[in-house]
Amino acid sequence: MLEARYHQGNALRKGRISIPQQVYSITIVTRERVPVFAEWHAARSLIQVLREHDINGDTQTLCFVVMPDHLHWLMQLGNRKTLSATVQSVKSLTSKCCGWSIWQRGFHDRAIRQGEDITTVARYIINNPVRAGLVESVREYSHWDAVWVKGDKS
Repeated sequence: MLEARYHQGNALRKGRISIPQQVYSITIVTRERVPVFAEWHAARSLIQVLREHDINGDTQTLCFVVMPDHLHWLMQLGNRKTLSATVQSVKSLTSKCCGWSIWQRGFHDRAIRQGEDITTVARYIINNPVRAGLVESVREYSHWDAVWVKGDKS
Protein backbone atom coordinates (compact mmCIF):
# COMPACT_ATOMS: atom_id res chain seq x y z
CA MET A 1 0.00 0.00 0.00
CA LEU A 2 1.41 3.39 -0.96
CA GLU A 3 1.50 6.00 1.76
CA ALA A 4 0.17 9.39 0.72
CA ARG A 5 1.86 12.26 2.53
CA TYR A 6 -0.05 15.50 2.91
CA HIS A 7 1.94 18.73 2.81
CA GLN A 8 1.55 21.54 5.30
CA GLY A 9 2.47 25.17 4.96
CA ASN A 10 1.00 28.40 3.67
CA ALA A 11 3.04 28.50 0.46
CA LEU A 12 1.89 25.09 -0.76
CA ARG A 13 -1.22 24.37 -2.76
CA LYS A 14 -4.07 22.98 -0.67
CA GLY A 15 -4.67 19.31 -1.27
CA ARG A 16 -1.19 18.54 -2.63
CA ILE A 17 -0.15 15.03 -1.70
CA SER A 18 3.00 13.03 -2.18
CA ILE A 19 2.66 9.45 -3.26
CA PRO A 20 5.89 7.45 -3.45
CA GLN A 21 6.46 5.98 -6.93
CA GLN A 22 3.85 8.36 -8.42
CA VAL A 23 4.83 10.05 -11.70
CA TYR A 24 4.52 13.84 -11.60
CA SER A 25 4.85 16.59 -14.16
CA ILE A 26 6.53 19.52 -12.41
CA THR A 27 6.99 23.11 -13.57
CA ILE A 28 9.24 25.49 -11.64
CA VAL A 29 9.64 29.13 -12.69
CA THR A 30 12.51 31.53 -12.05
CA ARG A 31 11.95 34.64 -9.98
CA GLU A 32 10.40 37.39 -12.13
CA ARG A 33 10.95 35.11 -15.13
CA VAL A 34 14.62 36.08 -15.31
CA PRO A 35 16.17 33.92 -18.08
CA VAL A 36 18.79 32.43 -15.76
CA PHE A 37 19.14 29.26 -17.83
CA ALA A 38 19.89 31.05 -21.07
CA GLU A 39 23.42 30.91 -19.61
CA TRP A 40 24.97 27.52 -20.44
CA HIS A 41 26.62 26.81 -17.07
CA ALA A 42 23.46 27.63 -15.10
CA ALA A 43 21.40 25.25 -17.25
CA ARG A 44 24.00 22.48 -16.92
CA SER A 45 24.14 23.02 -13.14
CA LEU A 46 20.38 22.48 -12.92
CA ILE A 47 20.67 19.33 -15.04
CA GLN A 48 23.41 18.02 -12.73
CA VAL A 49 21.17 18.65 -9.70
CA LEU A 50 18.38 16.63 -11.33
CA ARG A 51 20.82 13.78 -12.02
CA GLU A 52 22.04 13.84 -8.41
CA HIS A 53 18.46 13.44 -7.19
CA ASP A 54 18.14 10.39 -9.44
CA ILE A 55 21.41 8.93 -8.13
CA ASN A 56 20.28 9.51 -4.53
CA GLY A 57 17.00 7.68 -5.18
CA ASP A 58 14.86 10.74 -4.53
CA THR A 59 13.54 10.66 -8.10
CA GLN A 60 13.67 8.84 -11.37
CA THR A 61 13.70 11.45 -14.10
CA LEU A 62 11.74 10.37 -17.16
CA CYS A 63 12.37 13.60 -19.07
CA PHE A 64 13.07 17.28 -18.58
CA VAL A 65 13.59 20.44 -20.55
CA VAL A 66 15.35 23.46 -19.10
CA MET A 67 13.87 26.58 -20.64
CA PRO A 68 15.53 30.00 -20.17
CA ASP A 69 13.19 30.93 -17.31
CA HIS A 70 11.65 27.66 -16.12
CA LEU A 71 11.99 23.90 -15.81
CA HIS A 72 9.59 21.20 -16.99
CA TRP A 73 10.35 17.89 -15.28
CA LEU A 74 8.57 14.55 -15.62
CA MET A 75 9.71 12.34 -12.79
CA GLN A 76 8.75 9.45 -10.58
CA LEU A 77 8.97 10.30 -6.89
CA GLY A 78 11.14 8.06 -4.73
CA ASN A 79 10.36 6.81 -1.25
CA ARG A 80 12.68 9.05 0.78
CA LYS A 81 11.22 12.57 0.49
CA THR A 82 7.90 14.26 -0.09
CA LEU A 83 7.22 15.93 -3.41
CA SER A 84 7.61 19.39 -1.87
CA ALA A 85 10.85 18.46 -0.09
CA THR A 86 12.25 17.08 -3.35
CA VAL A 87 11.38 20.18 -5.37
CA GLN A 88 12.66 22.44 -2.58
CA SER A 89 15.95 20.53 -2.62
CA VAL A 90 16.31 21.02 -6.39
CA LYS A 91 15.56 24.72 -6.02
CA SER A 92 17.95 25.17 -3.13
CA LEU A 93 20.86 23.35 -4.75
CA THR A 94 20.53 25.17 -8.07
CA SER A 95 20.30 28.51 -6.28
CA LYS A 96 23.54 27.68 -4.47
CA CYS A 97 25.20 26.78 -7.78
CA CYS A 98 24.09 30.08 -9.32
CA GLY A 99 24.99 32.14 -6.26
CA TRP A 100 21.57 33.70 -5.62
CA SER A 101 17.93 32.77 -5.00
CA ILE A 102 16.77 32.20 -8.57
CA TRP A 103 13.34 30.57 -8.10
CA GLN A 104 9.93 32.04 -7.47
CA ARG A 105 7.99 30.57 -4.55
CA GLY A 106 5.99 27.41 -5.13
CA PHE A 107 5.72 25.15 -8.14
CA HIS A 108 3.08 23.55 -10.30
CA ASP A 109 2.58 19.80 -10.18
CA ARG A 110 0.29 17.34 -11.88
CA ALA A 111 0.12 13.68 -10.96
CA ILE A 112 0.01 11.51 -14.06
CA ARG A 113 -3.05 9.28 -13.94
CA GLN A 114 -2.82 5.55 -14.24
CA GLY A 115 -3.41 4.65 -17.87
CA GLU A 116 -2.33 8.07 -19.14
CA ASP A 117 0.25 7.81 -21.92
CA ILE A 118 3.48 8.98 -20.31
CA THR A 119 5.28 9.22 -23.66
CA THR A 120 2.66 11.70 -24.90
CA VAL A 121 3.25 13.84 -21.80
CA ALA A 122 7.03 13.53 -22.33
CA ARG A 123 6.79 14.59 -25.98
CA TYR A 124 4.76 17.63 -24.98
CA ILE A 125 7.38 18.60 -22.37
CA ILE A 126 10.36 18.05 -24.66
CA ASN A 127 8.80 20.09 -27.48
CA ASN A 128 8.56 23.24 -25.34
CA PRO A 129 11.59 24.91 -27.00
CA VAL A 130 9.98 24.37 -30.42
CA ARG A 131 6.60 25.78 -29.31
CA ALA A 132 8.41 28.75 -27.71
CA GLY A 133 10.15 29.49 -31.03
CA LEU A 134 13.65 28.96 -29.62
CA VAL A 135 14.50 26.25 -32.17
CA GLU A 136 12.88 24.60 -35.17
CA SER A 137 13.63 21.09 -33.92
CA VAL A 138 14.26 19.82 -30.41
CA ARG A 139 17.48 18.28 -31.79
CA GLU A 140 18.83 21.84 -31.96
CA TYR A 141 18.23 22.43 -28.23
CA SER A 142 20.87 21.37 -25.71
CA HIS A 143 19.07 21.32 -22.38
CA TRP A 144 16.73 18.34 -22.41
CA ASP A 145 16.83 14.61 -22.02
CA ALA A 146 14.50 11.62 -21.78
CA VAL A 147 14.92 8.02 -20.68
CA TRP A 148 13.72 6.94 -24.11
CA VAL A 149 16.71 8.59 -25.83
CA LYS A 150 19.93 6.60 -25.86
CA GLY A 151 23.25 8.31 -25.27
CA ASP A 152 24.48 11.10 -23.05
CA LYS A 153 23.45 14.60 -24.16
CA SER A 154 25.74 16.44 -21.76
